[in-house]
Amino acid sequence: MPRTVLIGAPIDSGQRRPGCLMGPAAYRVAGLAQAISDLGHGVSDWGDVTLPDLTDATCPNPAVHSLPETLGWTEILTDRVDDALSEGAMPIVLGGDHSLALGSVAGAAAHAKRSGRPLFLLWLDAHSDFHTPMTTTSGNLHGTPVAYIAGREGFEAFPPFPAPIPADRICLYGIRSVDPAEHAALLDHDIAINDMRVLDEHGIVKPLRDFLARVRDAGGMLHVSLDVDFLDPTIAPAVGTTVPGGTTFREAHLVMELLHESGLVTSLDLVELNPFLDDRGMTARLMVDLVGSLMGKKVFDRPTRSK
Repeated sequence: MPRTVLIGAPIDSGQRRPGCLMGPAAYRVAGLAQAISDLGHGVSDWGDVTLPDLTDATCPNPAVHSLPETLGWTEILTDRVDDALSEGAMPIVLGGDHSLALGSVAGAAAHAKRSGRPLFLLWLDAHSDFHTPMTTTSGNLHGTPVAYIAGREGFEAFPPFPAPIPADRICLYGIRSVDPAEHAALLDHDIAINDMRVLDEHGIVKPLRDFLARVRDAGGMLHVSLDVDFLDPTIAPAVGTTVPGGTTFREAHLVMELLHESGLVTSLDLVELNPFLDDRGMTARLMVDLVGSLMGKKVFDRPTRSK
């Protein structure tokens, strides 16, 4: 696995509940860099990105808020992720709300396009995030990245996505909260929805292994976007969009171990951690532990914790 680069994205503008901007600091305090280096991987911390000068931008949908800020974050994160991949590193973007994926995946797509390789997306999330700025009723742009990545219309204020990802290269996994408009659009684009019903019926492993086989056969790059609400809120309370019925501790670690064994992951987002809502850092520590599994830590390596 290549060396990792940590990129802090203290972004709160994609939704309305304050706190996600503290996410990058919480990951650092929880020992993310040390956890990665302890497994023998090189790790560099590029610090937090900062907003560039904002440009005026408006959206015909009056519900949309913080559009200039979101465009600024998208611009800077696109460049930073592309830079890390161009250096042969694996960028890990520390969020911040999920609107950061508008930029992080764009950066990965730009690099993949220049490299002549297809980019695949694994979206580990309770939500499909398939609204556009024109269809969102909340106005929260953290609910739009997958639509942008897939090339949906309605993103005229944004830079054109470098190379929209076809439906068969997108895997929505762990989904359990999709509104009717998003569901209809997903069906129209034929994107596979591996919701919790699918995972309950077929198990955690098969849908993921099938997707990873497609990545491998295509010689593809794989961007993984991990939302805290992929996890059940009983083990990961530090998120403003809790949805019951998420993955368990064991299931989440199994997903990460399978990703490690595949050797296919080239970039990673950690999003929607709101430390203000956490219980003594338990969610931040769990997310760091999951990154450990992605980097090669095995379940039987875990020490017993004192009560």
